[in-house]
Amino acid sequence: MLCVAALLAACASGPSRSPSRDGPEAKTPPDLARVPDAQPQVEPIRPGGPNKPYEVLGKDYTPQRDDSPLAERGLASWYGRKFQGKRTASGEVYNMYAMTAAHKTMPIPSYARVRNPANGREVIVRVNDRGPFHPGRVIDLSYTAAMKLGVLAGVAPVEVERITFEQIRTGSWRRDGGATEVAAAPAPAPAPTLPPAQGSTPLPVLLPAPAALPVPTPVASVASAPAEPPSASAPDAPIDPKPSRAFTTAAQGFWVQIGAFKQRDGAEQFQRRVSGELDWLAPLLAVFSEPSIFRLQAGPYPSRSEAQDAAARIRDALKLVPLIVERR
Repeated sequence: MLCVAALLAACASGPSRSPSRDGPEAKTPPDLARVPDAQPQVEPIRPGGPNKPYEVLGKDYTPQRDDSPLAERGLASWYGRKFQGKRTASGEVYNMYAMTAAHKTMPIPSYARVRNPANGREVIVRVNDRGPFHPGRVIDLSYTAAMKLGVLAGVAPVEVERITFEQIRTGSWRRDGGATEVAAAPAPAPAPTLPPAQGSTPLPVLLPAPAALPVPTPVASVASAPAEPPSASAPDAPIDPKPSRAFTTAAQGFWVQIGAFKQRDGAEQFQRRVSGELDWLAPLLAVFSEPSIFRLQAGPYPSRSEAQDAAARIRDALKLVPLIVERR
């Protein structure tokens, strides 16, 4: 168990806050009401770190570690300048002016829709911290998120819904039901101060990236199932089968190509094999059907540098050389 007693100082374990005590300094950044909501992106769920089981105030918590939906109702609170600039459970720097939140068990990182039923307002936040640990509270919001929801006066009833990878890929998380170019969408405008720390440094391109490809129709995305590798050089390690999941989304953005096969079975078998070895990558895998070839790729990633980071991890784990491709 990972003891996170340090979290007790943050994440709404204390009494309700008010703008006069924990709100911004006298010089409030302008146009906070116009700060855009967090833009959902497919970010791999970390296998450890903030997603390890932990204990606070004698109570055990086991964070969710897969891409499952989560919906709940309860009280929302918020935290402000007292914790401004301090590290969150994810290791990122807390920015009270960004659209973020803390949750006790939601995977880190995650994206969630938070609705205030009293006024009908909704926001999308990125979950990057743990808490709140006060009875009855389900989510701790940044100052700006709380302001946009209209809950700065203290705690307030809310509805919380985690946005899944499939909802992000298909764009179904949007209230208008329209499709969204997930990876091609611009990142949210930086918050007025203290943007979250970036933990990775872009790696050099592994191989020259080919020209942008048209978006094909994906075949399937499989969580994990018994499989054999496409070549004799890779060791065989079957795993327990799980149902495959249809993948029917526009796939714009940067993808990491892991293999190309003449037969669909070969691509799907290797997909299951990779899923068994790299559980963090499994939700991102998809087989794309193109004339006379089936491509196994992981993504989409919002930038080439993030795709390169993933490609480096795949290369080290599987001892192969991935390609970076861009689909538009």
